[in-house]
Amino acid sequence: MILASLKDAGAIEKMHPLFPKAFEFLRQTDFQKMEDGCHEIDGDALFVNIQTISGKGSQDAIIETHQKYIDIQVPLVGIEQIGWKPTADLMEMAKPYDEANDITFFVDRPTSIARIYPGQFAIFFPEDGHAPGIGEGFIRKVIVKVKR
Repeated sequence: MILASLKDAGAIEKMHPLFPKAFEFLRQTDFQKMEDGCHEIDGDALFVNIQTISGKGSQDAIIETHQKYIDIQVPLVGIEQIGWKPTADLMEMAKPYDEANDITFFVDRPTSIARIYPGQFAIFFPEDGHAPGIGEGFIRKVIVKVKR
């Protein structure tokens, strides 16, 4: 997991060949003009999901993992907390891997919780179990999906 500010993403962009395009999209896009839903950037290699969710308590957050995609999660409105636990330490699966949606859910509880503000982002690799959506009120966010 990486937690950083969008204005300081330059060094992180070097970590993956699609990261420069992803961060350029995040910097240049007026998300107030975009509707919730899936938006393609570069086919299935790079796309975004824009969501407006109701924040939930940490006890209700479910850990998820992905095998094919890296998540870059960026709150636009509201403060989101996201639980974290290494995928290697996850023990109890709630739902088996769904290949079509590239997701597995786990019953385990996070070992850490990160607080992410607008202007910041968190990157979750396949090695990072994460429990998103923790917070109060409505949270509008962008999830950039980057093929491994």
